[in-house]
Amino acid sequence: MNIKSQKDFFSGLMFIVVGVGFAWGATTYTVGSGARMGPGYFPLLLGILLAIIGAVVTFKAMVIETPTGDKIGKWAWKPLFFIIAANLLFGVLLAGLPSLGVPAMGLMVAIYGLTFVASLAGDRFHALETFVLATVLAVGSYVAFVWGLNLQFPVWPSFIVG
Repeated sequence: MNIKSQKDFFSGLMFIVVGVGFAWGATTYTVGSGARMGPGYFPLLLGILLAIIGAVVTFKAMVIETPTGDKIGKWAWKPLFFIIAANLLFGVLLAGLPSLGVPAMGLMVAIYGLTFVASLAGDRFHALETFVLATVLAVGSYVAFVWGLNLQFPVWPSFIVG
């Protein structure tokens, strides 16, 4: 069979692999039934749904002709690096690394760090726009998670609040 859209074919395969992985991982939890759902019920259904969507996308990539064939381009290493680095930095800033003596900086500093590093992944960087975005995200996260959901995690640097 001939692949008519490489982008859709490989994205469909990725959906299938991730969906099957989540569905399989969800079976380690109690699934339950529709009336009494266990902790594995929702991830199992989402995994199955994602795998089905992936199968449809993969099938369409092999059936529907595209004018250019939708070839897969080269890897975008810069965005890949900065997005992964931003998420790692967020985790380190939020909780710290006690084994290396890095203190927890809390949610506010972690969001600013995440936003500034992730914004380096794009083609252009504007510090003022990034600062405004980080401020909106920080305030929104504080309102949603600390006030709204009453979650308990460090919000401010540990050396400030004790």
